[in-house]
Amino acid sequence: QVRLVESGGGLVQPGGSLRLSCVVSGTIFSRDVVGWFRQAPGKEREFVHALHWNGTTYTPDSVKGRFSISRDNAKKTVYLQINSLKPEDTAVYYCAATSRVYYSSTSYYRKTNYNYWGRGTQVTVSS
Repeated sequence: QVRLVESGGGLVQPGGSLRLSCVVSGTIFSRDVVGWFRQAPGKEREFVHALHWNGTTYTPDSVKGRFSISRDNAKKTVYLQINSLKPEDTAVYYCAATSRVYYSSTSYYRKTNYNYWGRGTQVTVSS
């Protein structure tokens, strides 16, 4: 069983930065992928970034250049760094994990392919 706890959200001005954390407890195997999704009010939950424990990253074109993902294996923590924040980045950010193996990288973009979820952390970008 895997448990995920997000933190680091808050209110930030446009142009600012945030680093979100996702602490992963439970057994993590080498094939597991930890991802970040976000959901704005009235919108579908969308994929933001993901990281395989072997170091492979999955990045949609929509966030390239502003979002980055990293991990601290000793702390079992995955980080999402968000720079140059915009009001449209306002959303609840969720951490998710999957131990399923997919041979297509875009499979990790689909929320239905993740079987563990955190409760989310709110990010609000406003002046």
